[in-house]
Amino acid sequence: MDYLSHLNPPQREGVENLEGPTMIIAGAGSGKTRVLTYRIAHLITVKNVDPFSILALTFTNKAAKEMRERIEKIVGTDARNLWMGTFHSVFARILRAEADKLGYPSNFTIYDTEDSKSLIRAIVREMGLDDKVYKQNVVYSRISGAKNNLVSWQNYMNNSVYVSEDEQAQKPKMGAIYKEYVQRCFRSGAMDFDDLLFNTNVLFRDHLDVLNKYQQRFKYVMIDEFQDTNISQYLITKRLSAVNQNICIVGDDAQSIYAFRGANIQNILNFEKDYPDLRVIKLEQNYRSTQNIVNAANSVILKNAAQLKKKVWTQNDDGELVHLIKSTSDNEEGRLVASSIFEDKNNKKLENKDFAILYRTNSQSRAMEEALRKSNIPYRIYGGLSFYQRKEIKDLLAYLRFTINHNDEQSFRRIINLPKRGIGASSVDKIVVAAFENDLGIWDVLQKSQRVLPNRAANAVDNFVTLIKTFKIRLEKADAYDTAAFIAKQSGLLKELYDDKTIEGLNRYENVQELLNAIKEFVDDEQQEDKSLEAFIADVALLTDADNEDKDNNDHVNLMTIHSAKGLEFKHVFIVGMEEDLFPSQMMLNSRADLEEERRLFYVALTRAMEKVTLSYALTRYRFGRLKNCEPSRFIEEIDPAYIKVDRKFNRSEPMGDLNNGSSNSVYAKNLVAQRKTERKAVPPGKKLHTPSPDFAPSDTRTLDTGMKVEHPKFGFGEVKKMDVQGANRKATIEFENFGEKTLLLTFAKLRIM
Repeated sequence: MDYLSHLNPPQREGVENLEGPTMIIAGAGSGKTRVLTYRIAHLITVKNVDPFSILALTFTNKAAKEMRERIEKIVGTDARNLWMGTFHSVFARILRAEADKLGYPSNFTIYDTEDSKSLIRAIVREMGLDDKVYKQNVVYSRISGAKNNLVSWQNYMNNSVYVSEDEQAQKPKMGAIYKEYVQRCFRSGAMDFDDLLFNTNVLFRDHLDVLNKYQQRFKYVMIDEFQDTNISQYLITKRLSAVNQNICIVGDDAQSIYAFRGANIQNILNFEKDYPDLRVIKLEQNYRSTQNIVNAANSVILKNAAQLKKKVWTQNDDGELVHLIKSTSDNEEGRLVASSIFEDKNNKKLENKDFAILYRTNSQSRAMEEALRKSNIPYRIYGGLSFYQRKEIKDLLAYLRFTINHNDEQSFRRIINLPKRGIGASSVDKIVVAAFENDLGIWDVLQKSQRVLPNRAANAVDNFVTLIKTFKIRLEKADAYDTAAFIAKQSGLLKELYDDKTIEGLNRYENVQELLNAIKEFVDDEQQEDKSLEAFIADVALLTDADNEDKDNNDHVNLMTIHSAKGLEFKHVFIVGMEEDLFPSQMMLNSRADLEEERRLFYVALTRAMEKVTLSYALTRYRFGRLKNCEPSRFIEEIDPAYIKVDRKFNRSEPMGDLNNGSSNSVYAKNLVAQRKTERKAVPPGKKLHTPSPDFAPSDTRTLDTGMKVEHPKFGFGEVKKMDVQGANRKATIEFENFGEKTLLLTFAKLRIM
């Protein structure tokens, strides 16, 4: 019970209120993981609830592991009996136990994204479709979206809306591809990530006895990061908790940023409608960030209409104001950010790992990387290529998977001629077609290859079949490590890599050895009950990007997209590329819902910082091979002026006014807001904004004077009629040919002097 003394009143309420539906709204840095951990411990120690009857769902295996370890420190080894893990890992466990109800083998393969896209490529090719029209990413996204909304291929093909959308997009065969994809996965005894949720819904819908069994088993259901759930996930948990009604959700609508993955913010916004007697607990005290950072973030998210009202606060020090850096180009932006990091490291005795550079899109990392390299500042791209996505690793895993499941088409395609054994692509296609036409599994056709292939290829296939049978015998007698090491050697993969004496070849060989080390570690783990190869492969298949551990302990600056940064925290955070059409993204300006998601993304970025936030934007940036003029993001002006300041030492490219007096922050922000509002209201009905000249580049306006001809990127050509140079903010009154007279602040106006 001593753990309760570490909680504030709302946190304690969240731990002790155990019965009935509960929603814990957890603001950024408010200690939600502690509350969820202690809540589960309280159920076991105080309520004497059997850990086997507690279901706790997270979004990463890493989060589940950390929570289980914390709980074990309080309740002991009973914590190991909890049903705790990601949605996909928990439901994969249920599906393996009930697979026969759906016609799947219990050792079904789980396809990752690359496997799914590879199968889609094959289907598009076999159907004779144009892969430039039916791009693998587009098709995969379409199928994934349908599954997450519980739309089967049958419903998809019979839905006039989907059919009409596909026809308008000139992709009328999308439904046919979806059908073929599902059927091929089924024949391969495989499910993709979306199937783990889709098929769980089907299982509970069509087999009420199975649903009732798990309803009785799970007396308490808890869901972390509920704002990130999709419809499929919500319906499963709603069904599971329907009998006991002890469902507890923890989340923050202000951090819902995964709509592109199918997350539905309405799940948390409308949760009370499904549970009228819901108890709502708000965790509003932020333990992570300074007061200025918390207040700045609050002032931004306040602009969203769709939200659960809360007021995040902190008792931490005021800290620094949010810094703003302006640069002339994206390259200069990188240089200024690197200079700021170098300066803060020396002045504040910080390490590289205390800094994070966050951006909206991966392509923005280039300028940052170049600048950091030139400054000899080590860095790491977070979310790079996963160890388990490397070719040599996937090659060996494919051998292991096919040894377990002989009908796994994607693994078969990957290994049938690896190392080369004289079996070409046409022979592979003949095998797959024969399986399809005769409604057989791949393995059935392989064992009768003489009927579909010429002698030479058939003999090679027979040798392959014999090899796999040898692996299968080993699998049934040995543990995961011995089996994997045997397969790696006898398949010829290890020898082929060992024979490659290049640096790359050596790295690939060492990577395979590292995979075998991981399997050995898995087998030697005393807490691991099932030490089979099947169990290891299942674990690997369910790893997410967020679970990739950083084995490089070197001190480095962290570079990542804002989406990748969710759940992390750093002392100093740089949010770069704060420009209209970049952040917010041009693709997210079509609706209020999209814009509000972008604003939540900015809120997440701000709240990753503990001590200091720096925003930066560039006046020009190369995008898609063209130099583009940029304007500051609307999100900058949405920050309350009291919490932001222009960083003078990093803003010498243009005069920024007098920033030495105490009101500089307010002057800057109010002027920027006024300028932007003036431009937005300046477009008369029927008028179109000017398209800048190809050679347009802003001039130094310190030389601007009455009578000069100028070009504005929006208002076009005009003549300076009046100059106001009194005080800190220089203004020019300009008569534009198509827009009439406008008064512009020269600090912000981009003008080309003719």
